[in-house]
Amino acid sequence: GQYTFAATMEHGGAPSAGRLTFYASEAPGECTPLTVAACGIDSRVINWLHGKKIEVAELGQTPAGQRAVILVGDLNEANTTSETHSELLRRVVQGSTAIFFYPSTFRKGEDSTGWLPLENRGRLTTFSDWLYHKECVAGRHAAFAGLQAPGIMDWDYYGPVLSNRFFEDQDTPADVAAAALDLEGQALQVQRDLIKGGDLPAGMAGGQLNWETLRPLIEARQPIILGQGKLDGHTTSVASPLGRRFHPGPRWGGQVRRVLEDVAEMQAAAAQVVLVTRQAARLADLLAERGGPAPDTRPLTPDTWHLTPDTRRLTPHPLRLVQGQFDEGWRFSADEGELILLTDAELFGWGRPRTRRSRPTRAAAPESFFADIQPGDFVVHMEHGIGRFVGLTKILVDQVQRDYLHVAYAQNDKLYVPVHQADRLARYVGPGDAPPALHRLGAADWGMVKARARKAIEDIAEDLLKLYAQRETLSGHAFSVDTEWQRELESAFPYVETEDQLVAIEAVKEDMQRPRPMDRLICGDVGYGKTEVALRAAFKAIMDNRQVALLAPTTVLAQQHFHTFSQRLKSFPVEVRMLSRFRSRTQQRQTLQELAAGQVDVVIGTHRLLSQDVIFKNLGLLVVDEEQRFGVRHKERIKQMRAQVDVLTLTATPIPRTLYMSLTGVRDLSTIDTPPAERLPIHTMVGPFDETLVRNAILREIDRNGQLFFVHNRVQGIQQMANRLRKLAPEATFEVAHGQMPERDLERVMLAFAEGAFDVLVCTTIIESGLDIPNANTIIINRADTFGLAQLYQLRGRVGRGAVRAHAYLLYDKHKAMSPEARRRLEAIEEASDLGAGFRIAMRDLEIRGAGELLGARQHGHIAAIGFDLYVRLLAQAVEELRQRGALPAGSFDASLWVAAIGPAVQLDLPVEAGLPASYVPDEPLRLQLYRRIAGLKTPGEIDEMQQELQDRFGPPPAEVQNLLFQVKVKVLSERAGVSSIGRDQNQLVVRSDALARLAPERLQYQLGHSARVGAHALWVPIDAAGAWRQRLLHTLDILTAGMAGG
Repeated sequence: GQYTFAATMEHGGAPSAGRLTFYASEAPGECTPLTVAACGIDSRVINWLHGKKIEVAELGQTPAGQRAVILVGDLNEANTTSETHSELLRRVVQGSTAIFFYPSTFRKGEDSTGWLPLENRGRLTTFSDWLYHKECVAGRHAAFAGLQAPGIMDWDYYGPVLSNRFFEDQDTPADVAAAALDLEGQALQVQRDLIKGGDLPAGMAGGQLNWETLRPLIEARQPIILGQGKLDGHTTSVASPLGRRFHPGPRWGGQVRRVLEDVAEMQAAAAQVVLVTRQAARLADLLAERGGPAPDTRPLTPDTWHLTPDTRRLTPHPLRLVQGQFDEGWRFSADEGELILLTDAELFGWGRPRTRRSRPTRAAAPESFFADIQPGDFVVHMEHGIGRFVGLTKILVDQVQRDYLHVAYAQNDKLYVPVHQADRLARYVGPGDAPPALHRLGAADWGMVKARARKAIEDIAEDLLKLYAQRETLSGHAFSVDTEWQRELESAFPYVETEDQLVAIEAVKEDMQRPRPMDRLICGDVGYGKTEVALRAAFKAIMDNRQVALLAPTTVLAQQHFHTFSQRLKSFPVEVRMLSRFRSRTQQRQTLQELAAGQVDVVIGTHRLLSQDVIFKNLGLLVVDEEQRFGVRHKERIKQMRAQVDVLTLTATPIPRTLYMSLTGVRDLSTIDTPPAERLPIHTMVGPFDETLVRNAILREIDRNGQLFFVHNRVQGIQQMANRLRKLAPEATFEVAHGQMPERDLERVMLAFAEGAFDVLVCTTIIESGLDIPNANTIIINRADTFGLAQLYQLRGRVGRGAVRAHAYLLYDKHKAMSPEARRRLEAIEEASDLGAGFRIAMRDLEIRGAGELLGARQHGHIAAIGFDLYVRLLAQAVEELRQRGALPAGSFDASLWVAAIGPAVQLDLPVEAGLPASYVPDEPLRLQLYRRIAGLKTPGEIDEMQQELQDRFGPPPAEVQNLLFQVKVKVLSERAGVSSIGRDQNQLVVRSDALARLAPERLQYQLGHSARVGAHALWVPIDAAGAWRQRLLHTLDILTAGMAGG
């Protein structure tokens, strides 16, 4: 891996305040946390880092709460034999989030998987090590007596390190050695390119393990080959018969009832059973319900499970339940009985990707949801209108330096916005490409424009009121509470749900159990688990004898949903059918007949489902995937169905019309912002088409046993492009897929690709929506400049759905001119490469395509006049006022998820230096985003959470940052108390509020004490040098708030 600095780091550890802390060594056994010099790190690395403007921190002891540790050195990927080294790594990983760096052959922006098993396991060990722990030599089972190595070779550990091709179709050591040498040659060439480009220090040794080093390490570990055939020279006379004692474990495919029954039988037969699963808590609950003996749930270590010296038997306990994961299990036959290891592969039919981190992945940093404002952008200020943002600037006011947002207006007018009011500024997003006219400061025209827009918006709010009333009067089916089968289905989900997923699932179930029809939008990024939400809702409907229809925009996506639903529901008596052009006329006719007769529970299809001849006996739920992909006629049909049945809509990139409706509460909205724990951001590269680049991308992906999509969106030339690619990379295998192929051929190709039968799928945008091929982790998009932004985002989302770093290459023709809109699209998709960027993509799409086109002609003029952001805020405010008057039903307004109504500004002038210093948050765009986010905080609790978050991300906040948070807290309390401004008059603070006239002055004076002075429209609080005025001011605002509430 290279050092790649990012303003926000959502994976791994984030260097605090720009300093990197090093554990550095060239000898693994000497890797101790001392100074860089004492560890003997190569001076060339230090010089190279300095050349990259990276500060190298000398190390003492690791400070408490250390968040980032960098391991640097001339290290080999398998140099892990030193107990000192592995124990250090274990300690580092337990106490912090570690980033392991060493000179390697990986390209810029990638990370190496070489050290990941150490992150995962803490010390280099395998499940088999526990069977004969070194401290229990005397107690080994007789079958293990001849083994003296520290552990059995774990093939899955070395596979990713070397390249899985080493152990694939290699029958002899010579074949394996040839594959190793081939990979070494490729690695050397890549390393030379990196050094030539300045991305690696010259002369540094590579990190790729060579075969001569690996072979003795493998032989020293005396591997037992389990079902992998014989590797000559790698099995000993002791290990071979032992391997024959291992057998594959039973498989249940998610039938949890049978799992529990069979495990009980195994226990009755005196077998010892170990369940290693990511669903340990669920299985423990289900076991407890059956009333059997409680399983042992202690962590599985050599101390809790090994051969005891006195009995030469395994520590007696019939059932152990361990939270964790292995790729697959086995049955080990011993004279004393069986030892059975069961994993998610046996229990549920598939396994989890290998865990990379113990630290939970969080949702994208919240400030990333603010539309980025760059110098030169048009912006809208709530009170002053449209101007042009110049940038952040410092101004000296009363001997205090403060940050301001500089905005230029017409006729050279300038506005300096205090950072605590940054939320009153928004990027201008209008309906077309024409730049807006700038307003003059202080002129009346902005007030008139805003008043006209507000009047139109109030009319819309009234329309919303009618829609709400209509929704509330509709009657539908109230579904029953969850059944035992529902719990069983959910227990068989082999992944750990994210918190957002669970909240969305609960919201959907609550909607379904109400008598009015559900109309909920699930908005979540690609691969964030929306399908599982829909599947559980579908099963809930089936449990009430209602039918379910799932509508997908493409045949390929319908096929994938059919496969997912069929696999997950195969343990239950549920009939799942597909209705699309992948089915013959006879099959379609039969499905329609059985659908009308109620013999089909779930039907999945394309717009064919909306035809008049599709008749349901008892439709209860309609699931619509990516509704924006359907035409107007199809949307009208969906709208008709909405009034009759529960509707659940799934979307990854909400088009702004859908976004707009959700923002204003017309639809209930659930968002899934948190990525799955294993997800990594996709490395995105935009550049001209280059044959060398394409060839290297293909070879690098197939070298790690992966597959690729090559998107070429012209059917006429797709075969020629496939032939060109075959010549370019003859090592790979290619197939072509496009929408004009015969149905059977398209289905055959797609299924073959999903099964890994070939390397590269050359295709059109038929793969755009929802397709999930976990092994495909590189996508190359040819002529990316001809695609829409949301389309590019969807295409990129076809890769990176597992624990492997994915790559997206967006290529354009350097010989053809590119439009400004296309250039902006490519810039936007490259910028939005972090996880959870769908919302920002929708906002940029709104800007590039034009808001008026998507939100309707009726509002075109008002959006042009005040911008989309202020338009939605005013609409939110109008709807909120209706809700407060009781005109809207409680809980029907979901706008607070994304945008809050904004009240009048509070003017503050406090005697403090407040801001985010560049030394604390060096990245200016991030600093601006944080200012806007901090200014938008609404409660003292949110402000306290922000202080803790800043400390976690950037280190202890300096005085200026604490003052900024104090300033925002004063603003929040002032808004509650009805205060319009707080200024200074010599050594006093002047708190102004028209609400004071409604309060009893004598009582107020008594509550504030003699040091304060109360007037008709203002009160005065003294400023003291000791700083006690801060608490006095907060106390004053609390008293005013209580008085307002009482009045």
